[in-house]
Amino acid sequence: MPLGDLDHSGGPPVAKLVEFSRAFFGVETAMLPSLDLHQLPIMRRLHPTTHIPQTLTTDLLAILKVRLPSDGYALLGVTMEVLYPANDWNYVFGQASLQDRVGVYSFARYDPRRFGAKCTDPEQVMLRRSSHILAHEAGHMFGIAHCIWYQCLMNGPNHLDEFDGQPLHLCPVDLRKLQRSVGFEVADRYRRLLTFYERVGFADEADWLRSRLRLIEVK
Repeated sequence: MPLGDLDHSGGPPVAKLVEFSRAFFGVETAMLPSLDLHQLPIMRRLHPTTHIPQTLTTDLLAILKVRLPSDGYALLGVTMEVLYPANDWNYVFGQASLQDRVGVYSFARYDPRRFGAKCTDPEQVMLRRSSHILAHEAGHMFGIAHCIWYQCLMNGPNHLDEFDGQPLHLCPVDLRKLQRSVGFEVADRYRRLLTFYERVGFADEADWLRSRLRLIEVK
């Protein structure tokens, strides 16, 4: 569910995130109508130092909770608003309630244009980062904790450079956890993801998937 107008605020194309989610998790994903945050009774503030407008995550989670479809596993709100979870926090990238099966995630700090970073294709970077954080945070909602064993999508990054250096795929341990939770044929999942990655230009991940499929199909 888009929270605010992502198309006119530099956000990633939500339709592509929906496609990515379907391929990555192997479950049906629907885009719900967007919500105008300025029309909702939510707490907002100007950060006392940066003076950047911010929106309180707990208010957004409460709104998402009552909008979770009866046949939905989880509802994820995505926004370009900067978020904060409490007055003593500077900001937060996102927050989720696993018990209520709702989460809200901000892509604002993943936009290279906001901080003057030199980037030849900011839209591609934005889509890659947004796909990554969506899969990571939704992975938690499927019961997968941070990975400490391999280079993995579920590693817990400490800063943006570390985040960008992580892969968009799951390690064998977390792939098995997701398979146990959702149920899928690994080769079929890889083929779905490969089709998506080739279409959007994630060349490194497409190459990785081809190498995995060659090994699987030989066996």
